[in-house]
Order: sequence, then C-alpha cells, then structure tokens
Amino acid sequence: MSTIADKLARAELVDMVPYQSARRLYASGSDSSSATSNKIWLNANEASGPGIYTIESSCINRYPDFQPDNLINAYSEYAGLSPANILATRGADEGIELIIRTFCKAYQDSILICPPTYGMYAISAENHGADIMRVPLVDNQLDVESIRSQVGNVKVVFLCSPGNPTGNVLTTDSIRTVLDMFGDSAIVVVDEAYIEFSPETSTASWLKDYPQLVILRTLSKAFALAGLRCGFTLANADIITMLSKVIAPYPISAPVADIASKALAKLALEQVSIRVQETVILRRQLFDWLKDQDWCAKVFNSDANFILFRAVDTETKNFIFDCLRQQGILIRDQSAQQQLADCLRISIGSERELSLLKQTIINAVKET
Repeated sequence: MSTIADKLARAELVDMVPYQSARRLYASGSDSSSATSNKIWLNANEASGPGIYTIESSCINRYPDFQPDNLINAYSEYAGLSPANILATRGADEGIELIIRTFCKAYQDSILICPPTYGMYAISAENHGADIMRVPLVDNQLDVESIRSQVGNVKVVFLCSPGNPTGNVLTTDSIRTVLDMFGDSAIVVVDEAYIEFSPETSTASWLKDYPQLVILRTLSKAFALAGLRCGFTLANADIITMLSKVIAPYPISAPVADIASKALAKLALEQVSIRVQETVILRRQLFDWLKDQDWCAKVFNSDANFILFRAVDTETKNFIFDCLRQQGILIRDQSAQQQLADCLRISIGSERELSLLKQTIINAVKET
C-alpha cells in the first residue's frame, strides 16, 4: 500500500537506496554477532582512539558565528591558505552536497565520478536530481582520455585521492591534466579526506593556479574526530562566496568549533603526526600479513588508513567477513563496487584490534 510519502515524494527517491554508512548498517540492532555490546569497528576508517578535549559551554545559549573565527583561523594556519579560501562544513559530506546544489541545475546537469569511489558523490547527485556520468578507474588510476570525452557534458568532476575504497593516491600529472581539460567548463573537486596519510600529494597549493579547483578535507580520519562532524571546503574566494549562499545559516556549532580549534593547535598536531606514523606502521604489517595468506588473492596498495584486499573467491570472502562479524569484528564488504568483486576493506585500528582480527581469521581457517 502506497504511503503519503511515496505518493508525494520525487519519484526517483522512492526506490533509491541511501548511502549505507558503517553505523547505519548496524544501527537497527539486527546484527546477530555474539559480541554486539563490544564490537571492534574496523569498517569506517576511523581512528582507533579519540583525542581528549574539553569545551567551553558558556556560549551555547547563543547561535554560533556563521564561520567561527577561531576555527577558520586555525585551519587557515594548518592548511597554509587564506581564511577567504576556507568554508567549514558538517563533515566533508556537506561540502559534496553544497557543490552539487550550487553548480548543478536539478534534472539538467551532470556530475562525473570515477568508480570504484566514495558512494556519497552519487547519492548526493541523485538526491538533487543531477545525472551521473561514470568513467571507471583503470588500475586504480584515472582514465584520462575517457574523461576527456565528457568535457562539456558535466558541471562537476569528483576525484578522490587517496581513493576510498581503493586507498591509493592519483598521480599529480593526471589530476593536472583533468583540471586543464575542463578549464572553466566544470568544477573539479579533489577529495582529500585521507591526505594526512600522504600530505606530499595535496593539491592545496594549486588553488592560485586553478580557479575551478575545489578541495574537500575532514577532521574525521587522522584527527580522530569522526564524531565531531567537522570538515572543510577549500577553494578560491569566489567559489567560497557562492557556496556560502547555499549552506545552512549556522553550520558549525560552538562546541564543535571549540574542539576542532584545539585539535588544530601545535601540540595536538604533534599527536596527529604520531597517530599517522603509527597507522602507517600497522598498515604495512597488515599488508604483509595479508599477502602471506593463501585465501588472499590480492592486496591493494594504500596511502590511507585502511587496506583493501581481494579474497580468492566469493565463498572465501563471505567466510572471512562472517567469521569476523560473529566475533564482533566489523570490516567493510566492498564487493558490490565496480571492479571490486570479492573485495573487503579493513580500517587500521589499534595494534590490539588488528591482532584480534588476525587471530580470529587464523582460528577460523584452522577449524575448516
């Protein structure tokens, strides 16, 4: 029986499947794991432990500033950009939505994505009524010539580097080529959510040369602040001004601005650096371990805080995923993504968490 929501909603939303975030997948309590109250979350690319921050609560009876000065100035110093080049958002996801809403006319314009890639680009486009052009990666790099064929057909191009779920950076030459080929015909977005794990590949210094470039950043990964929902859109001032017309009037709460500003202070940034170094060490150890397993057909190179690997077949992929889930260890099944049949993704948690993951798999394999 049709509900009033089905009757009155835009037709394309009725059957649309929303983005299945790590928490949304397990929010209903339907998980049959024997360790539901103490899960090990290795499926959302979060940091394994939080930073410790206190907040100033005396101002929460007032609306916050539209773009809090303490936060914008702190990120300006961190990113080496003018405050005029920065827009603080509710995670990088809000930046994706703002870009599409600002530059794509509903039911007329299109975006371009390069799957396998982050799912929210397509979801946000569908929500807005924008069409989606897909140019798949080739060996996890941009198919530049196929992208060239879409010049004039799209308004926004989304590039993810380091990529999610692939994990590797895109070559700087290919990104520059895409920027050059689209010129003033499209906004080119480089999603740098994981850039702290590969900072030398950032495109932030290119903004002065490319007026069409937009960069997405977040505090959810290396900064260990996923629960804070604080991200940044970096762009030339005219684009920031345009996005500011679309964003909500109070996008960043005062407590979020307070904590995020402290996370960008010198001593806190030293802790971020240590966290990144530890993650890289654990990532290499997990990479080497996976390569030695008979049930693992391929391990993808990673410049982020996770590793993608391919099992030898679907039965093995399901076995690995299920044996971990039964012990409350949650990883991400990426096998529905284009080119990623039988692939699973493991976030780099703590040394203890990854040791438990390895031992759980070893024990399960022995029992078969």
